[in-house]
Amino acid sequence: MNQLTTGKFIAEKRKEKNLTQEQLAERLGVSNKTISKWETGKCMPDYAVVKNLCDELEITVAELIDGEKAETNSVRTYDEEQIIDLLKRTQELEKQKNVLYGVLLIVMGIALQALSHTFGGSNVKDFFSGPLVGISLAEMLIGVYVVGRNIASK
Repeated sequence: MNQLTTGKFIAEKRKEKNLTQEQLAERLGVSNKTISKWETGKCMPDYAVVKNLCDELEITVAELIDGEKAETNSVRTYDEEQIIDLLKRTQELEKQKNVLYGVLLIVMGIALQALSHTFGGSNVKDFFSGPLVGISLAEMLIGVYVVGRNIASK
């Protein structure tokens, strides 16, 4: 599955239907920026809209994933429900991975915060303690942002 190939295929099929990105987006209930991201290969369609997208473009899910029209005599060994389920699982794993990155940043921030308290007592130690506190707070804030964004998008 190549995002760029799939994106070009979406653009090709949309243009064959004489639809603008905005018209297709309206039919699918997404933004035209989302359609643009798909067509440029920046991201794949969410599993929740794949079936509707295929219906609008009059293609199969397998053709969408392959990024090309299926040959008339080609044989597919998987069905559309299996592909959509696989897309769903993949996208859920991506979100879980991002949540884990956020949690890791928070834990590292807490560790640096604890480490910064071991420094202190002389000018040199205080010099190193300050930046460690700043870095630890920044890490924790970024971690909270990443976790919050991924939990909110579920």
